[in-house]
Parts: sequence; structure tokens; C-alpha cells
Amino acid sequence: MKILVLGAGAVGGYFGGRLAEAGAEVTFLVRPQRAELLGRVGLRISSKAGGDLTLRPKCVLAGEVKPAYDIVLLTAKAYDLPSAVDAIAPAMAGGKGHVLPLLNGMAHLDLLDARFGRERVLGGVAYIASTLAPDGEIRHLNDFHRVVFGPRHAAQKDVCAGLAAAGAGSKSEIKLIGTIEQALWDKWMLLATLAGITCLMRAPIGDITSTGSGAALTLALLEENTSVARAEGFATPDAVRANYRNMLLQKGSSMAASMLRDVESGGQAEGDHILGALLGLARKHGLATPLLEIAATHLETYAARRKREKSTRAPPGPSAGER
Repeated sequence: MKILVLGAGAVGGYFGGRLAEAGAEVTFLVRPQRAELLGRVGLRISSKAGGDLTLRPKCVLAGEVKPAYDIVLLTAKAYDLPSAVDAIAPAMAGGKGHVLPLLNGMAHLDLLDARFGRERVLGGVAYIASTLAPDGEIRHLNDFHRVVFGPRHAAQKDVCAGLAAAGAGSKSEIKLIGTIEQALWDKWMLLATLAGITCLMRAPIGDITSTGSGAALTLALLEENTSVARAEGFATPDAVRANYRNMLLQKGSSMAASMLRDVESGGQAEGDHILGALLGLARKHGLATPLLEIAATHLETYAARRKREKSTRAPPGPSAGER
């Protein structure tokens, strides 16, 4: 099985690296600067759970991609999805390849289905906390490093079995399941709650739960979010909800959504993809979700302000020699 990974960052670089470590034929589609660094020092992963790894990866640049892959692993941020889809399109030409998106939420599936056909778009969810350090090293930050994936169309059975076999020897868990859409919804419920509450309160879970109303507000947002999943026919199982409650109420927890880091650094955030899309479904079903509306509007406002400030920022003044 031949696998193309878009980028070699915190998620794609980690799982692509683990697949290559296990013997899979993996190629990374990267920008020239990243290709130069990977060629010079290798793909480096730091992980207590899976062990450190340095390997010399095979890389291609845009313009060099051919339709020679069975799986294209897509791990872009939602706001980069249109350009990411254009980047992988040559690999999907000819009707052979399948794309496995590991994005959060569900809205990306409609775009991918429209571009490549539903029969060529698998479902997948990644569970990992990792970051790409300034020196290019991928740093795994927690104990879990898991991908679950599965077919969304009957014609995807063989390619899914092939990917499961390729990942069987990996030091991360790469698991084929038969209920991938439920898994997508379940993760969305947790992420929408975690991102919504930590961005609203500008704090990790431990700080929020230390306040008088933080725990109650967090659970109320979880209940609003899961009401949307239930209305869409993907009710969050009781055991999963109980696990989420425990995670979201953990005293002293430093857990926070990566979206909070994006907001606090002034970067782009996936607010519309994670919270805005969910709010749109709540409105479709006529559900009362006031906390979800506040959280989604908060991030929508952040995006509007960021766009305004970026567009009105004064250009740099003349240099000393030009004055």
C-alpha cells in the first residue's frame, strides 16, 4: 500500500512517521523549506508513549505529485481545506486513490465528497496532542496516539483492510472500525465542548472547574452539543458521555483545546468549522442552545476582529536610508 501524507506536521508527520517506521511505503507532500529540513536532519518525533524516532522520509513537492497512491492522509486545518484539496487533487486523479481526512468536526466531508466522490472519501478521527516545535521536531504531548478509521461506502472495504494491515505493526494505534460516523460525531461533541468553554473562559479545564459555576456551565454546554448529535441520529452513547464528563470536570487539569492556543497567539482558529457548523445544525432542528450560540459567536467575533485589524494594519514605514 502506497500512502501520501499532506504535510509533515504535528498530526500528519506523527502518524505518517509511525506508519513508515512500521514498514509502510509513505511519502510526504511538503513545501520546499520543510523538504530541505527533512532532508538535512530527518523527520524527528519525540514521544514518551511511542518512543523517539528519526527517519529519512521520502518527500515530494507540489507539481511532482502523481496518481500513484492508495491512501492520501489529509491533516490540514479546516481553514486551509480548499488549498489542501487542490494540493492533493493530482494524487486523486484517475479514480484510484482514497482520501482519509483526519480533520475535526464533520463539515469537511461535504467538500471532499463533492470534489472526489463519496465512494473515495473515508472517515477518520485522530486522538493525539502534539505540536511542531520551531526546530521542526514533532513533540507528542500525551499518552494516547490513536487513529480510528473506517468506510463510508461499501466500495471502500478493501482499501480499509489494506490500511489496517499497514498499520498493524505501528507503535501508534491505527484501528479499523465499522461505525466511523458515530466516532466522528462523538469526537466532535467533546471538541466542541472543550473548545467552546476553554476559549470562552480563556483558561484550561482545571481553572474553569475551580470556580463556582464553571463545572455547571461546562456540563450544560456538553448537553446542548449532544442534543444536536441526537437530533442528527448520532446520539452520544451514555458511556462516552460519562467519560467526557469526567474529563471535563477533572480538578487541576491542564487540558485545553488547541483552539485556545490559536486564539491567544492571535492566529486563525477553526471556530466556524467546529462550533459554527454545529450551531447551524441546532438551528435546523429548532433546538435551544444558548451556550453554544454564545461560544460560536465569541469565536466568530474573534475572527471578524482579527480580519479587520489585519486589513487596517498600517504598512511598515520607510527604512532609515529612505527617510
